[in-house]
Amino acid sequence: MDASFWHQKWERDEIAFHNREANSLLVRYFTELSLVKGSRVFVPLCGKTLDIDWLLSNGYRVAGAELSKIAIEQLFMELEIEPKISRVGELERYSATNIDIFVGDIFHLSSKMLGEVAAIYDRAALVALPETMRNQYTTHLMKITDKAPQLLICYEYDQSSIAGPPFSISNEEVSQHYLDSYSLTLLGSTSVSGGLKGKCAANENIWLLQNDYVHPSP
Repeated sequence: MDASFWHQKWERDEIAFHNREANSLLVRYFTELSLVKGSRVFVPLCGKTLDIDWLLSNGYRVAGAELSKIAIEQLFMELEIEPKISRVGELERYSATNIDIFVGDIFHLSSKMLGEVAAIYDRAALVALPETMRNQYTTHLMKITDKAPQLLICYEYDQSSIAGPPFSISNEEVSQHYLDSYSLTLLGSTSVSGGLKGKCAANENIWLLQNDYVHPSP
């Protein structure tokens, strides 16, 4: 799976993965991060998720990374915000008050470009990547965010039933990626209504990843 896969999805408007409202697990469990208002939250592989609007509306700042320019143009249009667009290394940065989105390959995003973040909200990144890329992604994510605490949402289902993405991420795999750097708490698990893609029974799990480092207040 390469970048062209996702570019084609957005170009063809094949975005069944795009939720029409903020994720219910985000709304229910976000306070577990214990962030003060104004804290900056990083949303990797964000697409045009309405979770961003929810975060902004609730008084948080948002940084994001997304491969598709189409997705981010639609995001700002739907937010009714006019972004300032600039070049940062190999990425484009779409920025406005309280929001910065980096468009391009997330592996080209450095900690210096990203800046300080208080937390990570990963709803659609880890589950979007094939198994061969997940170690590279989780290592890079921790590096550029200085191991900021996370809310991580994963799907868990019989991967042999349907092909991803989203891919099935077992509890054991979450531990393999993150247990050396974080304390892990499974906050909740809910069954996917109607099954994943209407084909396969699945659970949506939400994890809290914490470490001992206290990030400064904004």
